[in-house]
Amino acid sequence: MSEKNKIPEELNGDITQWREAPYLMIKGFLMGSADIVPGVSGGTMALITGIYDRLIFAIKSVNSRAIVSVFTFRLKDLFSYVHWKFILLLVSGIALAIMFFTRVVPLQVYMFTHPEIVYGLFFGLILGSIVLLMAEIEPQNRSRKLIIPLLAGTLFGFWVVTLVPADTPQNFWFVMLTGSIAITAMILPGISGSYILLILGKYDYILTQLGLIGSAHTFEAIINIIPFAIGAVFGLALFSRVLSWLLKNFHTITIVVLVGFLAGSLYVIWPFQERQYEDTVRDVQVLSADDPVVQGLMEQEEAPNAPRFKRISGYIEVEGSGADHVQVEAVSRNIISSEPFIPWLEPAGEEREANTRGGITGMIIGLLMIIGISYLRKKS
Repeated sequence: MSEKNKIPEELNGDITQWREAPYLMIKGFLMGSADIVPGVSGGTMALITGIYDRLIFAIKSVNSRAIVSVFTFRLKDLFSYVHWKFILLLVSGIALAIMFFTRVVPLQVYMFTHPEIVYGLFFGLILGSIVLLMAEIEPQNRSRKLIIPLLAGTLFGFWVVTLVPADTPQNFWFVMLTGSIAITAMILPGISGSYILLILGKYDYILTQLGLIGSAHTFEAIINIIPFAIGAVFGLALFSRVLSWLLKNFHTITIVVLVGFLAGSLYVIWPFQERQYEDTVRDVQVLSADDPVVQGLMEQEEAPNAPRFKRISGYIEVEGSGADHVQVEAVSRNIISSEPFIPWLEPAGEEREANTRGGITGMIIGLLMIIGISYLRKKS
């Protein structure tokens, strides 16, 4: 099969069948779970589960023609070429994952309390997937020349995940550029959109603006988010077309480069890391010392190891009030850097041994998940 004939479905509209619904929703669920973990992207899971080509062409199908059809109420024309069934099922799975891992099983919390298990699982999954993806390259397309794009992708992926976060401006054009780059990273395997936001110094800024929506500063927050949203739309539209062209004309080489991105990302997903965190104050309240929230915080010996928490920052006097008052801060904790280590070469201890067992357990589970992933790939 020639490279140009590798992907014919973009010419035939949405090829999704309703019998694929459970499989596509599961794949969307895996994408959503990956997006929650910094250092892992939804694009990674799309590539691993065998729907990356379809994802890119589905994004490409939402174009200016689709927008015109919406505003002119030509819905039949819209549904004839937009891959709406594929998008609907995938987005449903992503939404379920986000709700499940934020409300039922708080994955973001476990990333702080049991990071070795969480990152170990994804490390094992991605490591096994690299072998799986390379083994599935058709024999007639295998060549020693593929080592070059594989190495190039690996080096680029490693370079991205080891960049140092920088201080950047908050003007309209830079925030828009940030949106374009971040959304591009989100659909690239091995490169996390949230990590790109961190590198560009806009992770806390964007989360803060989103957190202000619904408060007294809603209008200001929306105004600040607009350039980011504009950049994301343009970035997604442009990059999906570049990727679709590459997949159509240089499919094998493109896939190998993307596999290289996965290999490069293993550095930051390695479960055994010395991680440094930064606390950002999101909100400050003045509460009475008798408030149940304050009483609960007073019983805490130290700040919890969690992505979001509250802490007492000081005691203040309120004029005209006979009661004591306390200043309470709402804090976000984000990882700002990590340094991998090999636990077997480090001094042993009870806590270190527990972390090592957790990381190894996670990697084994991730590797075993490849069995299920290989089955899902056949349902693409």
